[in-house]
Amino acid sequence: MKLTRRDLLALGTGSFAMASLSALPAFASLADDAIAALTGGAELGEGAISLTAPEIAENGNTVPIGVDAPGAVEVTLYADGNPTPNVATFKFGPLSASRSASTRIRLASTQNVIAVAKMEDGSFQMAKANVKVTIGGCGG
Repeated sequence: MKLTRRDLLALGTGSFAMASLSALPAFASLADDAIAALTGGAELGEGAISLTAPEIAENGNTVPIGVDAPGAVEVTLYADGNPTPNVATFKFGPLSASRSASTRIRLASTQNVIAVAKMEDGSFQMAKANVKVTIGGCGG
C-alpha cells in the first residue's frame, strides 16, 4: 500500500476529529453529578412538583421556565446540555405565600430542564421537561 499526501491528510484529519469529539465533556453527566451532590445520593420522587417550560423555544437566550413546588424549602433548576448545568436556585422561607417561581434561562441547545425540590420533610422531588431550541443561547 502506497501512502500519498492526500491519504495522510485525510487520515490525520479523521484522527484529529475523533480525538476532539472524545475530549468533549458529557454535560448530562455534569448535571447528574450536580444533582447527586445536592441530594447526597437520596432517592428522587416524582409528581409532587410541576415544571412549566415551552416545548419549542425559538431562541435559547430567553426561555421562560416556571416551577410550582408546594411544601418545598428549596428548588434548583438544571439544564443538562449547558456547560454549567446549575441554572438557578430558589429558596423559600416558612412565611412564603406560595412555593412557586418563574424566570428566563439560557439554553445552549435542545436539552432537558430539570427541577429538583428539597421538601420540608427532607425528601427530594424532581420534574423534567425537554425543550427543543432552534437558535442556541450559549454561543451557538
